[in-house]
Amino acid sequence: MWIRQSVALIASICILVVGAALGTGISAWSGHSALGASHTVPVYISQSAGSRSGGGAPDAMGFAPVIDPVLPAVVSITSSRIVKVPQSENPFFNDPFFQQFFGGRLPRGPQEQRERGLGSGVIISPDGYILTNNHVIDKATDIKVFLSDKRQFTGKVVGADPKTDIAVVKIDTGKLPTVPLGDSSKIRVGDYALAIGNPFGVGETATMGIISATGRNGLDIEDYEDFIQTDAAINPGNSGGALLNARGELIGINTAILSGSSGGNQGIGFAIPINMAKHVMDEILKHGKVVRGYIGVGIQEVTPDLAKAFNVPAEKGALVGNVDPNSPGAKAGLQRGDVISELNGEPINGPNDLRLKVGTMAPGTTVGLKVVRNGETRDVTLTLGEAPAGKGAGATESAEENSPMRGVQVEDLSGSIRRELGLGADVKGVVVTDVPDGSPAQEASLQRGDVIQQVNRQTVNSVSDYQRLIAQAGKQAVVLLINRGGATTFVVVQP
Repeated sequence: MWIRQSVALIASICILVVGAALGTGISAWSGHSALGASHTVPVYISQSAGSRSGGGAPDAMGFAPVIDPVLPAVVSITSSRIVKVPQSENPFFNDPFFQQFFGGRLPRGPQEQRERGLGSGVIISPDGYILTNNHVIDKATDIKVFLSDKRQFTGKVVGADPKTDIAVVKIDTGKLPTVPLGDSSKIRVGDYALAIGNPFGVGETATMGIISATGRNGLDIEDYEDFIQTDAAINPGNSGGALLNARGELIGINTAILSGSSGGNQGIGFAIPINMAKHVMDEILKHGKVVRGYIGVGIQEVTPDLAKAFNVPAEKGALVGNVDPNSPGAKAGLQRGDVISELNGEPINGPNDLRLKVGTMAPGTTVGLKVVRNGETRDVTLTLGEAPAGKGAGATESAEENSPMRGVQVEDLSGSIRRELGLGADVKGVVVTDVPDGSPAQEASLQRGDVIQQVNRQTVNSVSDYQRLIAQAGKQAVVLLINRGGATTFVVVQP
């Protein structure tokens, strides 16, 4: 027994010695420790790992090989403009003694003041065209562009598009480094993201993160929103800078951050996709401005409540709340209450989706729409136009105590009310004069001054019409067509 135990012990020791020797050999071959607390496994990257737009990974030295070629093509931009600021009135200035002492030269009225801005830009052509944000150069009287090699140039605005916050600036020089353009439609959540710019004016800076989300909209930052969200650090001064993928391709123009009360990076930054920015740039270079297609309808989201009221799928399509007279939509027969579900065979996932698709089409383009009206689907063909620039008796309340419209007060539209609201004689309805705090109507965003033109798809011409239709609705949800500031939209007021 003792002999067998000794033999087993000796065998175990031999196995440990051989194992340690093999481990030491493997460690020396791989460059990683095979014994001890560390269990790092070497990672091998295939040559095709970065073949998709956002793919790839850092090499053993990090992202330096990716960023180095791009850094010279990212510039710093300073701008200045003259603004008039109101001069505070000091009561001592009215004293005759001060008037006599200063010889009547006391400051009066608005005073001019120079405001300075700071941002970044990306060189996209060797002959000096630079992409940046519109808000970096907006209303600027003087623009300076600083290259990474310390050269300085005066920048000239070729064109700008405030609706997407994209601008093109030109400097007079040549043989400049550029950033290769990627394809922002191919990026995926989780891809590496590299942000380069001049945050807080400290100098050229690169930060790393991932793509946190795509297709962000509804942020009320711009009119046309399709943002890339990233947690790569973006701070004031980064605006107009480059957002790169792991291959060093430009996939976005850094634009905005959600900073809370701190004013700095909180890991939620937004960039304009390069596909959108390139389209805007091409339009600016071709026309001097962005020319967009135009249907001429006001659209809104199909909420679950509206979907139920209009018998359409929830959160799909775009609900037509207003049709401009003589617009392409009006000529094609579009009506309030229509839900546009497809454009040229592609599904419409919401009003922002339709707005983006139409906005990238040229005026004169013929498009096919699939429209749901009263639960029935029909095809509508129209030719896009060009989007325009910038574009009573006594008060009463609902007779139904349990109605969701309880407490809402309305009046007939008198001539004076029409003039005050800027409404034409063709607008029919009743004007809302009071909405109780905390009421269902207030929760549905009904406001004083709104003109109720329809209740549950029935026309309202007077207070008596309104009362009758509200009474008919009883305790059920009420669908209102309201006119606010000349534009109509649907509102659902829940019990």
